[in-house]
Amino acid sequence: MSAGTDIALFFGFGLYLLLMLVVGVVTVRYMRSLDDFVLGGRRLGPWVTAISERASGESAWFLLGLPGATYALGFAEFWSVIGIGFGILCSWTFIAVALRGYTGRAGALTIPDFLAARFPGHGLAIRGLATVIILFFYTTYLGAQFVGAGKILNATFGMPYAWGMVLGAVVVLAYTMMGGFLAVAWTDLFQGLLMAAVAVVLPVLALVHLGGWHGMLSSVAVKGPDFLAINAGKTGHAFVFGVMIGGLSWGFGYFGQPHLLTRYMAIRRIRDLRHGTLIAMGWVLAAYWGAAMIGILGVGVLGSSLADPEQVMPLMTRALVPPWIAGMIISGAVAAMMSTADSQLLVATSSLTEDVYVKMLRRGRPPDRPEFLVLLGRIATLLISAVALFLAFTNQELIFDMVAYAWSGLGSSFGPVILLALWWKRTTRGGALAGMIVGMVSTVAWQRSVTLQGILDIKAASFLLSVAAVVVLSLAGVGARVRKPS
Repeated sequence: MSAGTDIALFFGFGLYLLLMLVVGVVTVRYMRSLDDFVLGGRRLGPWVTAISERASGESAWFLLGLPGATYALGFAEFWSVIGIGFGILCSWTFIAVALRGYTGRAGALTIPDFLAARFPGHGLAIRGLATVIILFFYTTYLGAQFVGAGKILNATFGMPYAWGMVLGAVVVLAYTMMGGFLAVAWTDLFQGLLMAAVAVVLPVLALVHLGGWHGMLSSVAVKGPDFLAINAGKTGHAFVFGVMIGGLSWGFGYFGQPHLLTRYMAIRRIRDLRHGTLIAMGWVLAAYWGAAMIGILGVGVLGSSLADPEQVMPLMTRALVPPWIAGMIISGAVAAMMSTADSQLLVATSSLTEDVYVKMLRRGRPPDRPEFLVLLGRIATLLISAVALFLAFTNQELIFDMVAYAWSGLGSSFGPVILLALWWKRTTRGGALAGMIVGMVSTVAWQRSVTLQGILDIKAASFLLSVAAVVVLSLAGVGARVRKPS
C-alpha cells in the first residue's frame, strides 16, 4: 500500500470516527437522569427509532459475517435473508406497539423492568435471571463486534489485529459513556444509512466490474454448480433441516433482543411506530439483498481462496474504488459493528444500573442525586467493555458463529416470554421463569453438542423449547396468573 493510498484511506475513515465522537460530545449535556441515559427520555422520532433499530440489529455480522457466509457457502444463505426479513416484520407488528404501551404505563426502563412489572409476584427472581442472561450473552455478542473491528482494520490498513479491536472498543466506549442512549440512537441513524448505502452500492460496482450478470455467473463457476443453488445441492431431510430451517430460524431472534426492543420503548408516541415499521422494512428491502450478494460477487472479484472469508467486504472495496472513497465505504462495516456494540453495551449497562443497583440493592429507592446513576452507568459501561474485549482476545471463532450463539441465546430466553406475556393472558410467572431458563440452558447445550446441532438448528431448537416450557407450565398453573396487559 502506497503512502498516498494510506493517507486517503485514513482520511475517509478518520472523518467517520470524528463524527461519532462529536455526537457523543453534543449529547452529553442531555444526560441528567438515568431515564435520559437509558432511553433518551423517550423522545425519539420514527426515523431515528427505525433506522437505529435496524443498524443496531445487524452488527459486524451484516457486512462481514453474512458476506463471508455467502462467499463460502453460496446462494443457499439467502434463506437467512428471508428469515431475517420476516422476523423483523413480525417484531415490529406484534411486539413494538404492545411493548411501548405497557412499558410507558409501568415506567419500565429495561426488559427486566418490564418482566418484573408484568409478573410482580416473582419480580426479584425474574429481574435477577433476566439480568444474568443479558450479561452472559451480551459479553459474547460485544466480543464479536470487537473481533469485527480487528478484521476490518487489519484488512484495510494492515493494522495489527489486536490494535484494531482495541481502537473499535475505545471509540464505542467513548461516545456511549458521554451521550448514553441519545448518542447511541443518533450515531446509529447515520451508521444505518451508511450501512444501507454500502450494501446497495458495492454489489452494483462489483457487477459492473465483472461485466454484468453473465460475467458474474462465469466468474463464480469455479465454485461448482451448487454454489448458486438455493438448496446448496441438498435434498430431503438435509435440505429442510440443514439449509432451509437453519436460515429461516434467524427470524426467531428478533422477538427477544433487548438492544432492539428498547428502541420501541424509547419512541416519542405510540402512533409513530406504524411509520417506523414502514421505514424499517424499507431499509431491509434496500439493504439485505446487497449484503448477501457481496459474498457471491466477491468470488468473482477476489477469487475463491480467501484465507478469511469474513474479510471479503473490505478487500473487495479496496479492489474496486478509489482509496478515499474506500475509506468511507469501509466505515460502513465499522458502522455495522459500532451501531450494535453501542446498543448492546448500553443494555448491559442499564441492567446493572437500573435492575441490580436501583431495583435489587436499593429496593427501588433512587439515590438523592440523579446524576450519580449516570456516573454509575458510565462506570458499568467501562467494566462491561473490558470483559467483552478480553473475550474478543481469547475467542478464535468466526463472527458468524459468535453472533449466532448469542443471538440464539437472547432470542430464545426472552422472545417467547415477551411475546406470550403481551398476547396470551394465561401466561404465568412460573411459565415465564421456565421459558427463560430453558431458552438459556438449551442454547448452551446445543452449542456444545454436535449431535444436537445435527438434529435441528440451535436457533430454532432453543426457541421452540422455550415456547414449550412457557406454555406447558402456564397451562399447568405454575405461578399465579396475571391479566393480559391492556
